[in-house]
Amino acid sequence: MNHPKVSIIILNWNGLEDTVECLESLRKITYPNYDVVIVDNGSEGEDVRILREKFGDYIHIIENDRNYGFAEGNNIGIRHTLRNSKSTYLLLLNNDMIVAPDFLTELVEVSESDAEIGIVGPKIYYYDFDGRNDVIWYAGGKIQWWRQWVYRHIGENDDDLPQYQTITSVDWITGAAMMLKRCIIEELSLLNPRYFFGNEDVEYCLKARKHGFKTIYVPSAKVWHKIGVSRKKYDPSLADLSPYYQFIKQNFSVLVYVYHWLLLPVLLFQWGISYLVKYRDRETLLTFLSNFKRFILQRH
Repeated sequence: MNHPKVSIIILNWNGLEDTVECLESLRKITYPNYDVVIVDNGSEGEDVRILREKFGDYIHIIENDRNYGFAEGNNIGIRHTLRNSKSTYLLLLNNDMIVAPDFLTELVEVSESDAEIGIVGPKIYYYDFDGRNDVIWYAGGKIQWWRQWVYRHIGENDDDLPQYQTITSVDWITGAAMMLKRCIIEELSLLNPRYFFGNEDVEYCLKARKHGFKTIYVPSAKVWHKIGVSRKKYDPSLADLSPYYQFIKQNFSVLVYVYHWLLLPVLLFQWGISYLVKYRDRETLLTFLSNFKRFILQRH
């Protein structure tokens, strides 16, 4: 097998413990030709100093002056790689991932098998699902415009059943573990920086598929995700709705956009139930109302 170079780009934001565990798992991979770029997205503590001391030349660290969000944070790492490396592939990997030793070998082997493949992604398990590590979080992405949320994970919360063992063309690959051919970035450019956290990966895959590239799920490449760590720190609440509706407006027809506006009361009702069950505190309610006001004003 040929071993083209892969640059692994990991975004860190106040996530030292997770980033260390992710890097320790990467050190055990069997693929021989890769480098690691850490983009520190304005962490408040001593993350950069500790990572440099612990991993030395194994990593290259870019220090951002503030938190640029997921899309632009990764874009900074991508630009650095395109300027300073001849890597054939760029792998975006969440810092709260643990990887199997052969995961990168499996991704590259599939990607090299077809010139039309532009983006590949692994099978992603929950790191801890009530004590289990064999429950699927992601086995490819599906687009269904008529659903309440237009994109979803295939296999989410399911056991690792036979239907998830086949290499498959899917609608989108999650940015949590997304490997792109360099040529696709050079043709399509970077992730959309208008999205702070979410939607950018789905949009990029839609764009890639429109340009004739395949997006492929690779079940033999396995990683484990501490799902929710980044979102808990970010606490998106209703603020996620504005970029989501912008995503629909930019990537689907006017009829689909209007249809999802009509679904907004359902989303608000579900949030209300979630608030009554989970939160019941004044601060969360005021944050919700503030975000909702901003969301409505932005739409007009």
